[in-house]
Amino acid sequence: AVVILLWRRRRDSEERARALEALVVVLRRSQEELAASEEKLRHMQKMDAIGRLASGIAHDFNNLLTVIGGQAQLLQATLPEPSRERRRAEEIIEASDRAAQLTQQLLTFSRQQVPRPRRLDLNAVVQSASLMLQRVLGDHIQLKTCLRPELGPVLADAGQLDQIILNLTINARDAMPQGGELVIETCEENLAPSFAGASPSAAPGPYIVLAVRDNGCGMDEATQARACEPFFTTKPLGKGTGLGLATVYGIVHQNGGFLAITSTPGEGTTVRIYLPRGEENDVKNGRHAVGQPTTNN
Repeated sequence: AVVILLWRRRRDSEERARALEALVVVLRRSQEELAASEEKLRHMQKMDAIGRLASGIAHDFNNLLTVIGGQAQLLQATLPEPSRERRRAEEIIEASDRAAQLTQQLLTFSRQQVPRPRRLDLNAVVQSASLMLQRVLGDHIQLKTCLRPELGPVLADAGQLDQIILNLTINARDAMPQGGELVIETCEENLAPSFAGASPSAAPGPYIVLAVRDNGCGMDEATQARACEPFFTTKPLGKGTGLGLATVYGIVHQNGGFLAITSTPGEGTTVRIYLPRGEENDVKNGRHAVGQPTTNN
């Protein structure tokens, strides 16, 4: 009887020890998930704050540019042609126009521009863009496309899609100064809740995916963490504005999607854009992914 009693106590102790170990594992996993969620929340709050700041700067700067550009045009009209003074006025106007384009990129990042989404064939958009992309890339970079047949429609703004493709292409080109290969892919993915949870802005469901992959210099984890911040760039002074990925980030989130970046130093970078699938009911009901009215162009 004593032996049986001791055996039962030992068995109970072992069961309690196993239960305690399992509880520790669960608590540790919960702490890790909580820390990851807090980090994602801080990142979203940071990007939202930067977006509000960028919007305020863009609006104020745009007002100044309006005055500068208008006065330069009035000055240009009073000067004889050709003359050195008239050429200087033209240079002011050109600089003002370039600065205005930067403010538009800032407004896009801060989601202040209203998109005009409609159901689009992403494959057709990529094929149309690829006709001019090779000229942008140059002869030292090979452009390839891998487009999924019978791809479902995407609900997005056509002009913004072109801007996404162009910005990602230019970034990839700059990452391959010695040449390389750029691949543009399209596919469909139905995100499970577990995958969608990897991004704070992602929701489970069907998505149309645009992926741009290069085999350039790649990025380390610290650079990836800041890649979408406006004005952050690893390019030499005067070679980049730091608004390329920031603009893409703003457009994608404005259209109800999200982006994911995977990169390895020395091996290249892949940027995957997830956009909501364009269901017929979305257009009929006059709504799109982020609740803005749909306007047909």
